Amino acid sequence: MAVLHQPPRHIVIGIAAFLLVGHASPADINRVANGTLGFEKIFVVGLPERSDKRDAIELTSSLTGFHVEWVDGVKGDTVPDKAVPFGTDRKKLWETNLGSWRGHMNAVRKIIEEDLSSALIMEDDMDWDVRLKPQLEMVAQGARALLSSALNPNSPYGDDWDLMWLGHCGEVFPELLDENKEKPIDNPGIRYMSRKFVIENDLTVPPKDKVTGLIDFKSSPEYTRWVHITGAPICTFAYALSARGARKVLFDLSVDHLTGPFDNALAGLCRRAVSTWGTEDPEEAGDRGLDAKCISVTPPIFFHHKAKGLVNGDSDIQTVKDGEIREKGKTENIVWSARNNIRNMIMGTKMESQYE
Repeated sequence: MAVLHQPPRHIVIGIAAFLLVGHASPADINRVANGTLGFEKIFVVGLPERSDKRDAIELTSSLTGFHVEWVDGVKGDTVPDKAVPFGTDRKKLWETNLGSWRGHMNAVRKIIEEDLSSALIMEDDMDWDVRLKPQLEMVAQGARALLSSALNPNSPYGDDWDLMWLGHCGEVFPELLDENKEKPIDNPGIRYMSRKFVIENDLTVPPKDKVTGLIDFKSSPEYTRWVHITGAPICTFAYALSARGARKVLFDLSVDHLTGPFDNALAGLCRRAVSTWGTEDPEEAGDRGLDAKCISVTPPIFFHHKAKGLVNGDSDIQTVKDGEIREKGKTENIVWSARNNIRNMIMGTKMESQYE
C-alpha cells in the first residue's frame, strides 16, 4: 500500500485497495451489484422531450447492468405561485431552477409515496465508469465505516445514513469550511467531520493532474478516492436517499421553506448538520440541519456527460454556446466513460480510457 500523506486534520478510519466486483468484505456488500445498485429503486429526472438523453441513459444503464425508472422533469413556468415554497423569490431563482427543483422534489416524494427504503436519484445527462459496481462496493465499505451500522444491515451501504452524494461538481471537505476551519482539532464536531475512508490504488480515478474538483488532489497519492462526511457539494448529479433522508429533504426543501437553487439548498441542509454536530447551545445549533447524516464520495463516481453534437444541448437550465458543435463526447473525472464506450460494450472490444 502507498504511504498516506494526509492533511493533519484528516482522521483516516479505514483504507481499502480497489478490487474487482465480488471481492469486497463483508460479503453482503456485494448486493450493490444487483439491478438497482443496492438501492430499492433508481430514478432519473429529465424532461420528457429530451428523448436523446433518455435513449442514452437507458442504453448505458442496460449495458452496465442496472435498471432505471423515469421521473418527468418540470418546466418552471408550470409551477403556480401558490406552490412555490415559503421564502422563495421566483424572479431571483429563475424559472429553470424552479423547474429543476420541482422535478427533484417529485423524485424525492416518490420514495415516500412508494414506501421505499432507499433510492438513487440522478439527472438525465449522467455518465459513470464501466466499472461502477466495484466502485460502489468500495463506497459501501466506506459508508459503513463512517456511520455505525448493524452487523447485518438491510442496506449494503449500512442503515444509518440519510443522503449519499455520489455525483457532484466538487466540494470542500467539511473541516475546511469557513465556519469549521478555526475550530480546535479536539473539538467533537471536528473529530466527527474529519474522518475519511481512503480507497487506494483506484485506477478508476483519473491521474491527479487531470482530476477536477475543489480540493488539492496533488497533495495526496495518485489514484486516491475518499468516502467522507459531506461538506457542501456543488451540483446534484447523483445522490441517494434513505427513507428517513427523503422525509428530511422534502420537509427542508419544500414543505417548510426553500432557500435557493436545489443543489445549493440540499448542500445547505448537509452543511448545517455537519457544522453544528456536537454543538450543545440551542441558539448556536439552530435546527441542526435536521441532524442529517450525509456522506460524499470525492472524486465523484457520477458526472455530467457533454455529448457530441450541439453544445447547447448540454443543459436545460442554461443556454450554452448556441450553435457550436462538439465532435466527441467527454466526461470529467470518469476514466472508462460508459457513454464513450457504448460501442465497445456492444461489440465486446477493449474499453477506451479518456486519459490515454
